[in-house]
Amino acid sequence: MGLLQDHICLVTGGSRGIGAAIVTKFVQEGATVFFTYRSSSEKADTLVRSLADEAGKAIPFQSDASDFAQSESAIKKVLDEGGRLDVLVNNAGITDDTLMLRMSEEQWDRVIAANLKSVFNLTKHALRPMLKNRKGSIINMSSVVGVFGNAGQANYAASKAGIIGFTKSIAKELGSRNIRCNAVAPGYIETEMTQDLDEKVKDTFLQNIPLKRMGKSEEIADLTAFLASPKSTYITGQVISICGGLNV
Repeated sequence: MGLLQDHICLVTGGSRGIGAAIVTKFVQEGATVFFTYRSSSEKADTLVRSLADEAGKAIPFQSDASDFAQSESAIKKVLDEGGRLDVLVNNAGITDDTLMLRMSEEQWDRVIAANLKSVFNLTKHALRPMLKNRKGSIINMSSVVGVFGNAGQANYAASKAGIIGFTKSIAKELGSRNIRCNAVAPGYIETEMTQDLDEKVKDTFLQNIPLKRMGKSEEIADLTAFLASPKSTYITGQVISICGGLNV
């Protein structure tokens, strides 16, 4: 039996990168996984086809996590089709990097909405069904950048730091109702976003990572699956870095 057998899960931003790896791992572990995408319908369909023979099931649908009403509809869809919600993974996010001197209000607002407001939106609408069932696991995707900052990423770092404070607060509010909330803080991970980086930039990253390599999306997915599962029922309010020792 899989780690997430018979679990009903929702993963935002699940069509590519870390999100797709999480969807894949959850389905392999027996879960029914609803996952959202904002525009990558082709990638979402490809992912579903690749998981056709796995133990669980993947169900994609288009939704913008930064939109409050769409987030409410997303939770309703999961409840209508899945009957309940056991696990919420707030993974949707973007970057729009530039130095603060050049950063526009639009760049700030867009990143905060996609990365931080989205976490509020989905969590807000997920709480009632989780409270009704008196159980649930909420996993928020933060970043090591939210822990120690990064030049040229003030908007991104602020959004990911906000997720950390949000996670700890929700854990304290809802622990007595058996609802857990944890954050995962990845370091430099091999994704579409990092594939385009200049090799010199990658080398600079590697010099600062004790394990001397970038992480893999599958490694983030393994940790997320553990936090979603019954194996982690006494873990809440934690921010777990998975960064090869970058923040040591």
